[in-house]
Amino acid sequence: CFGFPLSIFFIVINEFCERFSYYGMKAVLTLYFSRFLHWDDNFATAIYHTFVALCYLTPILGAIIADSWLGKFKTILYLSIVYAIGQTVLSVGSISDLTDYNQDGSPDKVAVNIALSVIGLILIALGTGGIKPCVSAFGGDQFEDEQEKQRSTFFSLFYLSINAGSLLSTLITPIIRASQCGIHTKQECYPLAFGVPAILMAVALVVFVTGSKMYKKVKPQGNVILEVSKCVGFAIKNRFRHRSKEFPKREHWLDWASEKYDKQLIAQTKMVLRVLFLYIPLPMFWAVFDQQGSRWTLQATAMNGDFGFKIQPDQMQIVNPILIVIMVPVVDSLVYPLIKKCRLNFTPLKKMTVGMFLGSLAFVAAALVQVQIDKTYPVFPVSGQAQIKLINLGSVPATVQFQPQLQNVDIAPNEATGFMTFETSKLQSLHIISGNHNQTVPLSLLQRQRYTLPFKWFPSNIRFDWVQDNITSKPASGKSVVRFINNFPTTINVTMGDMDFGLLDPLSVSDYSDVPKPDGTYIIKASIPPNNCQVVSKKFGYGGAYTISIDDCVENQLNIKYFEDMAPNTVHMAWQIPQYFLLTCAEVLFSVTGLEFSYSQAPSNMKSVLQAGWLLTVAIGNIIVLIVAGASAIKKQWAEYVLFAALLLVVCVIFAFMASFYTYIDPNEIEAQFSKKEKEEEKKDQDDNEKEADSRM
Repeated sequence: CFGFPLSIFFIVINEFCERFSYYGMKAVLTLYFSRFLHWDDNFATAIYHTFVALCYLTPILGAIIADSWLGKFKTILYLSIVYAIGQTVLSVGSISDLTDYNQDGSPDKVAVNIALSVIGLILIALGTGGIKPCVSAFGGDQFEDEQEKQRSTFFSLFYLSINAGSLLSTLITPIIRASQCGIHTKQECYPLAFGVPAILMAVALVVFVTGSKMYKKVKPQGNVILEVSKCVGFAIKNRFRHRSKEFPKREHWLDWASEKYDKQLIAQTKMVLRVLFLYIPLPMFWAVFDQQGSRWTLQATAMNGDFGFKIQPDQMQIVNPILIVIMVPVVDSLVYPLIKKCRLNFTPLKKMTVGMFLGSLAFVAAALVQVQIDKTYPVFPVSGQAQIKLINLGSVPATVQFQPQLQNVDIAPNEATGFMTFETSKLQSLHIISGNHNQTVPLSLLQRQRYTLPFKWFPSNIRFDWVQDNITSKPASGKSVVRFINNFPTTINVTMGDMDFGLLDPLSVSDYSDVPKPDGTYIIKASIPPNNCQVVSKKFGYGGAYTISIDDCVENQLNIKYFEDMAPNTVHMAWQIPQYFLLTCAEVLFSVTGLEFSYSQAPSNMKSVLQAGWLLTVAIGNIIVLIVAGASAIKKQWAEYVLFAALLLVVCVIFAFMASFYTYIDPNEIEAQFSKKEKEEEKKDQDDNEKEADSRM
């Protein structure tokens, strides 16, 4: 078809569906850990990076299985089945109704959901990692030797399908995740957000199997990674055996393998090891780069995503693939030629060094954004402290005295104070004076807690309700939360949209509830016999907390007042774009150039060894993040960003120093020399045989 083997279209479609499946699942994974499984940010980050590390460790296993035993086709087929099962198990594990026996919207046996999620992720890591090194190589196998141009076009289409799958899934699955679903209660729809990628993986498997009769299936020919590993292992072992001074030294330690392995393999291994040595500092870049899906997504949950339309926190990751699609051609066709015209020797290793420096700058930018976010955070009580908020619901001004003689606060009618902080050991009671009445409220405060005291003057006395807020952080869901105070003299029933806050006695306060769609409005209704009154709510935004007092009803129109307990997110998500831009620039200079450099410095039959080494640096980078997230004593997130920026800057300097000693080689030239030498030796042997035959005659 158009000069291409028909089979490659099945492979390209398969790759698109598989990448949609992987990136779609991965986009919502961190929020699933923090919001559904209720893991804290550090633990959620650690598990996320453990999963990513496993995804980049298993490709080595997949390559060995494909090249040594099963072949590429069977490896892709079998591991795709494992992959699809893993996606399905993860989707099932995210169903809250699975163990929600009391129908309150939360699983009663969350251990079941965690176990299914972990099993699903392990199977996904085995599947996606195992097929990663096989699919592109299997596509390349479909072409004949004379189809070099078509093969090159195929790899471009293949890369395009990866980016298209990544782009669409990162856009779509967060929208699905943010939608509401559930049997007993409506909440974020993780089963569907994971279910759609599972369906796409099943489609990928069906498409791949459909083309099975058209594929050219190359038999396993042995794995060069194993061969190189054996050669290195034998050299080390042989050198250790001959460590005595009586044995003469050899030019290179790998030359100790010459007793068992041919000189060409040893020479090729030396070339590979020279590049792998430069890989040693590289994991630090990936430790920074892969935090887009963890720390940066969590950062976005505390930001305002109103762009005229709502952007979900996990959708911000889409900035990276969009910028990649734009910047790769711009850099190749504009920036590099311009640098060349300026006669600057911008070698591949220099490009990688600049990329690492830009990665460091990206985390400095993230730290600056985090400082601005932290300024908007409310101050919560620490050990030995509690906070109190006063709400005067009456029509008479009031003065509240905190005893013994700590502080006096004047409050106007129908107004509230902010949260005031007190030492729990010192504050014993408070004294309310309003009109011609006064009331003493004895206190027994718990540490690290917030309290609200709504009160109201009546002709006969002062009435109040002492409420423990049970909210000591920003809402974990990322949404805003609301609660209601009944400022009527009779019991009322309050609803807001589909949410029922139940019967509220006079001056009583409901529990906080999440606002399902904080960027929408709701009908607030209060049943006040004989009337049903209602009013349209305001838009609550994201990350805020509000107390709403139900004050009056005039001609079925409800009069309410909003008290802001916690400000909504105000720092705009657009402020994340500079850090994404810097990190994408870093990726173009580091990742694209790094692979190109590695392949240019590797012998033709050793490229898979360098690919395995490259993927290994990604895995180690993610392991670095999970160690820092698990062991770091740093409490401020901006400080952790600065730590990673500093570490990458130090590694950048080390890499620049190492690179300055590297000498570029042409593997093809070295291989040609070996080939020439082999031919000369063959000719010499042939001549010797002919001479020997002549002498016998």
